[in-house]
Amino acid sequence: MTAEQNLDIDAFIERITLCQSQGDAFFPDGIFPSYRRNKCLFYHRPDTNIFYTATIVFILNQIKEKVSAKSQTAIKNITEKAIKNYPDFQNKDGLKTYNFWKTKPSKHFPNGKIFKHFDHFRIPDDIDDTALIYLTLPHSREDVLWLKEKVKLHSPSSPKGEVYSIPHLGVSGLVYSTWFGKNMPIEHDVCALCNLTYLFEKHQLPHNEYDEAAFNFLRDVILQERYITNTFKVAHNYATIPLIIYHYARLLGDFKIPQIEVCREKLIVKIKHLLDNELNTMNRVILETSLLKLDKNEAVVDYPLSINNYQFTYFIAGLLSSYKNTILYFFAPFKITQMEWQCEAHELTLLVERSVANLVSEFASYDKK
Repeated sequence: MTAEQNLDIDAFIERITLCQSQGDAFFPDGIFPSYRRNKCLFYHRPDTNIFYTATIVFILNQIKEKVSAKSQTAIKNITEKAIKNYPDFQNKDGLKTYNFWKTKPSKHFPNGKIFKHFDHFRIPDDIDDTALIYLTLPHSREDVLWLKEKVKLHSPSSPKGEVYSIPHLGVSGLVYSTWFGKNMPIEHDVCALCNLTYLFEKHQLPHNEYDEAAFNFLRDVILQERYITNTFKVAHNYATIPLIIYHYARLLGDFKIPQIEVCREKLIVKIKHLLDNELNTMNRVILETSLLKLDKNEAVVDYPLSINNYQFTYFIAGLLSSYKNTILYFFAPFKITQMEWQCEAHELTLLVERSVANLVSEFASYDKK
């Protein structure tokens, strides 16, 4: 890493540090501010959630050993401040699952004026936030084994035939559902499944019939190109092709899983095709990061880290996406029925992740020479 590159990354990690709240009316100390919006409705609110904070901490700790000592110290401090907030988002009954929003009491749609007053919009704990928090907070193998048993309880009850899910995806077998709630419909999101699978693979848990069903689903989504033809349906909360690819790449970049290894080359080919025409800066960043994770021999053209308007949408919530009513669900993919989230610190983190991944690839290529 050259001195200039080192300073560039150090400067961006310092900017991430400055984004972390020191405690104010909207964001507790240690939380990274994010905002939800619906441009169609001229709606914009500060949003106190743990998702972005846990995601940022996860990525930064992934690259921690590859940055300068100064930035390693910064990441350590960021992490210590962030994880102090985790208990506020833990299951309301004390179980070791986690929610997008605060739970005791429920602070769903924080800083809003309407939705926060209705229990109907209170969401249960989910596998996505739970997996990210487990990945960023030391948990014992026993804790992760407990979680694996817990998610089984909220999956389809029958191992045979197709499973009715929201939406109906023709899923077969006991694929882990997104939600822990008792009254929530079965819902499958490939990005959330990738995060949960990452956690289980990190702890080297033996595969069971639920894992095998999840692998089949993850594999079919890529091989049948359902992530292209039915993007919203297979990933309600991410719903873009680059973001789906990115989540697969995080998983396949760190683990070789025989059941889904066939997806690697398919994704590499698709990324190169998409990069030929992609104009959105942040989409290019995550596609390039994905390519570098999937193939350590790849390299991309390096360029100075830059960010303009902090308007990249990484996460969405479809207000109608969990309804069984086919008429209501028909409108779920429309932007007017969705909330979008933006987070400046997360965009900065994605830029740093891409830059570090490219440097690692360059060093690997140099070593081979």
